[in-house]
Amino acid sequence: MSDTQRRGRKIMMTSGELDEFLTTQRTCRVATVSADGAPHVSALWFAWDGTSLWLYSVVRSKRWADLSRDPRIAVVIDTGEEYEQLRGAELSGTAEFVGEIPRTGDLCAELDAPETLFARKNFGLEEMPYDGRHAWIRLTPKKIVSWDFRKLGSL
Repeated sequence: MSDTQRRGRKIMMTSGELDEFLTTQRTCRVATVSADGAPHVSALWFAWDGTSLWLYSVVRSKRWADLSRDPRIAVVIDTGEEYEQLRGAELSGTAEFVGEIPRTGDLCAELDAPETLFARKNFGLEEMPYDGRHAWIRLTPKKIVSWDFRKLGSL
């Protein structure tokens, strides 16, 4: 990751806190750039492997079409209802498609770990179910910005 957070350092998550947060959260919002330059945001489940965010997306979606044309992506994961409970992270960089499109379960060593993480976390299964409609997008972030407003009480 080349870019470091400059603002809000007092409330940013440590790498351990960020790893725990991304491992336990389930839903993210994915921002892409439409053909006309307008932003497009959609929600997805994800898995975090400690280095990359893995998104399992419908291949016939606006999100997929946007990323096929322009791979720039930003993803926000956040939680909290009250101001002093707000926590989150924004990860941005370039999307990469991994595996066959759509995913049918062909052997792909690179997908073994993310598929196991995703299946356990989101489906309570040991193996990934395939529907012939989804495929994998990997975001290895170039920049991460995080916040944990629970830290404000100690400032």
